[in-house]
Amino acid sequence: MAPYSVMVTGANRGLGLGLVKEFMKNKEIHKIIATARNPDDAKDLKQIQDNRIHLVKLDVTNDESIKNAHEEVKSIVGDKGLTTLLNNAGIWVKYVTKQEPNRADFMKNMDVNAVGVAMLTQNLLPLLRQSAARAKGDFSNTTGSGPLKGLAYMTSKSALNSLMKTMSIDLSSDGILVANFCPGWMQTDMGGPKAPLTVDQSAAELVSSFAKLNKKHHGGFFSRSCRLYLTEYM
Repeated sequence: MAPYSVMVTGANRGLGLGLVKEFMKNKEIHKIIATARNPDDAKDLKQIQDNRIHLVKLDVTNDESIKNAHEEVKSIVGDKGLTTLLNNAGIWVKYVTKQEPNRADFMKNMDVNAVGVAMLTQNLLPLLRQSAARAKGDFSNTTGSGPLKGLAYMTSKSALNSLMKTMSIDLSSDGILVANFCPGWMQTDMGGPKAPLTVDQSAAELVSSFAKLNKKHHGGFFSRSCRLYLTEYM
């Protein structure tokens, strides 16, 4: 059964935009919420003609922005709640072990890739619980981990994996399914032109995998084709 509503963060370009386009193909999805830090600059997203798409301003590093987005999403989904949240927004600020220490650059990776995911998900929990209560737990919280290297980036992704596993434990009694996905190395601004996958290829496989999720996937870490990587990574 298709989710009533889907929210994709970082949807102005790359995989986020690809996921929005892929979800559009399913006419049973009623609400597609696409977020961007600067909606005015999300030209490709704004060109899409589909009244199911709602463009919401969101900066996951800003608490006020998260609260404002929560209120806007609440007004969009109404009493049905938010069915699916895809924490896709991510950043790669180059930071390697053999360089001059720079706390600000290190923390940029952590703030977007891990802390921002926690803050947003926690803020949206009331809407996710609302949907889970109606749909008996048909909810997926998916995040992406790429093949990029670098001390700060990889540390942030390790933190994200731990965060998702912990949330899967904490939210199991709420009927909320939590799963972590690796989309693969894609031809994006972050992945570069030499990557073997196009955004469309990865997005199509991911959306197909999301539709297969059930209780047995709870707390797992999967490839884009839903192949299990890890069930226990804590």
